[in-house]
Amino acid sequence: MINRNLLLILVGVLAVVAVGASYLYYNERQRGIDIEIGQNGISIEGK
Repeated sequence: MINRNLLLILVGVLAVVAVGASYLYYNERQRGIDIEIGQNGISIEGK
């Protein structure tokens, strides 16, 4: 039988990986357009 502490550590590691992957996926989806206002006027760029 797997040691209970080892099982809890494994579940914790999997939870951290799931949260990290969710954050990266969310961050990637938020990229839409980039609007810059500078000396050359307004620049709108799709990402």
